[in-house]
Formats: sequence, C-alpha cells, structure tokens
Amino acid sequence: MPTSVSSVKTEHASRYLQQLCKHWSHRFTVEFNETAGKVPFSPETSVEFAADAAALLMTLHVENPQDLERMQNVVADHLKRFAFREELDVVWTVDASRV
Repeated sequence: MPTSVSSVKTEHASRYLQQLCKHWSHRFTVEFNETAGKVPFSPETSVEFAADAAALLMTLHVENPQDLERMQNVVADHLKRFAFREELDVVWTVDASRV
C-alpha cells in the first residue's frame, strides 16, 4: 500500500487537524481528538493526522498508486483552505518501502 507523508510546520496544527476531521466527518466515519485523527476515505484510502506545537504530520495511505498524487492534492488543498491566514508548505514524501 503506497504511503506518503508530509510534516507541515504550523503553530495551529491541532486546530487544522480538528477542522479537517470535522469537515470530512459529514461523509466518513472519522476518529479524532486534539492531537490525532484518522479519515477513512474508503476501505483502501485513508489519511492520519498527528499534531504537536510545531507541526501537523499527515500520513496518507492509498491502495492504488495511481491515486496517490490526486489524494495528496485533495488533502493539501483542504488544509490550505482552512489555513488561509498563513502560507503553509505542504511537501509530500513517498515512503518507498510501502509502494
């Protein structure tokens, strides 16, 4: 299962994690608290969030490698919409051992 990770520097990681999870909870069965969350987009595709005082860690899992870039963009675009007050640098790194 291809996995991609992005660590986004922000002092508002917990806020963004909760906003993203609440947003997607209208369509998916989402689990989250102030420091961790998981959104299962489908049985094969999910994103996990971990927040601390300095960054939001996002770990994306997809079944189909062709879906990876599209889902990276979906997650990053949603984050940037919630974080419109600051310029976030979202850079994904593919975990080669999980491709």
